[in-house]
Amino acid sequence: MSFDVHDLDTFVLIGSAVTLLAILAVRLSSKAGLPSLLIYLLMGVALGESGLGIEFEDAELAHAIGFAALAVILAEGGLTTNWREMRASIRLGVSLATVGVATSVLLVALGAHYLLGLPWELAVILGAVTSPTDAAAVFSVLRVVPLPKKLTGSLEAESGLNDAPTVVLVTLVSTGGADEHGVLGMFGIIGYELAAGTAIGLAAGFGGAWVMRRAALPSSGLYPLAVLTLAFLGYGVSSFVHASGFAAVYIGALVLGNMELPHRAATRSFAEGVAWLAQIGLFVMLGLLLSPGRITPETVGIAVLAGLILTLVARPVSVLVSSVVQPLPRRELAFISWAGLRGAVPIVLMTIPLAEGVDDAARLFDIVFVMVVIYTVLTGPTLPLVARVLKVSRRSEPRGLDVEAAPLERIAADLLQVTISPVSKMHGVEVGELRLPTGASVSMVIREDQTLVPERRTVLRHGDDLLVVTPRKLREQTEERLRQVSDHGRLAQWLGDRGRRTTR
Repeated sequence: MSFDVHDLDTFVLIGSAVTLLAILAVRLSSKAGLPSLLIYLLMGVALGESGLGIEFEDAELAHAIGFAALAVILAEGGLTTNWREMRASIRLGVSLATVGVATSVLLVALGAHYLLGLPWELAVILGAVTSPTDAAAVFSVLRVVPLPKKLTGSLEAESGLNDAPTVVLVTLVSTGGADEHGVLGMFGIIGYELAAGTAIGLAAGFGGAWVMRRAALPSSGLYPLAVLTLAFLGYGVSSFVHASGFAAVYIGALVLGNMELPHRAATRSFAEGVAWLAQIGLFVMLGLLLSPGRITPETVGIAVLAGLILTLVARPVSVLVSSVVQPLPRRELAFISWAGLRGAVPIVLMTIPLAEGVDDAARLFDIVFVMVVIYTVLTGPTLPLVARVLKVSRRSEPRGLDVEAAPLERIAADLLQVTISPVSKMHGVEVGELRLPTGASVSMVIREDQTLVPERRTVLRHGDDLLVVTPRKLREQTEERLRQVSDHGRLAQWLGDRGRRTTR
């Protein structure tokens, strides 16, 4: 860096200004349907040698910072993932993260070597770094696309789990370990690291939950720190025994995030904020690492062709092969193929060969950078349209009912805020006719800025906001019942299974 060690004030000024602009850019990127990472990357480029003149070429430091940031992002992903929603799709998610990644690496490497003329080492690295999807990129776009749980669960599981095997593969190829151990040995190492990392993550999660339930910490603010520390403890232990730290941190955080721990809401909010900060710092740093002067028409051409191989051949084939363990309709598989956004993960993984001094790694870094930007811009904004064309959008939520939830930690319950839209058939239904599961109840109706304590005969209207309290174990049943009534009105009580199928 060109900052003087003693010029802390300037560093703080620039850092705080960049962070604030990056936070405000989230709204802009959401409206445009683009992952915010693109704006952060461009901010880094603008701050770099071709903009404000900040020079950053330390690949080893970038590698260390990148991996730390990815660990934070994965921890937040695990803490905020609902296991009940992911469970039905976990087989496909795991298959995409392992078999799918292997298939994609093979196809991209073959295309890069025989069609683009890259040496085998660079071709395999290109396939390895571009095959995993990026959770931050995927879900920053999917927030605006209502999908069935089986699709979001598959994409979420894939994004959380596929970093681990690719990190091992890229490291082995970049350090020459792949030649030393051979193909079977390489698969053995990857298998060991994944299995050991998963086991350590489970131990950190369940063991940490046991400790947290019995620890009476003096401040609620200590609980989020403790939970994140437990997740990173799994990462550290895994690294010490040469297992996958990424698998450990994600699995550990997934377990901790789905346990009934004190101050869960505060923990998730804190983790989300830290993850945003990690994303901002990571993407801006990666933008600084790029030298725009190195980008040539040849670089752009190779990036476009490699992206076509990945997007139109490798990704669809890998999804098709992975779906053997959990078949889905072709239109849903097609959407999963198109929704495989790469984000920052390929660029972070490219810091490994850069740090290891692999020949021509800087050129490959530029190719990957350009490829990520072009195809994220191409695929990200089109996801809502593709979802509608393929008819995979979930119809119930945007059609008649919006539901938001907030946890009530002390009684293991959730508070649902339900908005009755102008097209909902809940209009005219009495509160007593909702017939919510036993234990759930409508505690308040907000109508035209006035609050009503409802009775059984209170009639609901378009535009009403309902506050519904439900035990956490009954939340899914409560939401499903509300959507049935929103879709079918009073008749929902006689529709049974036919009413439920409309919410899938």
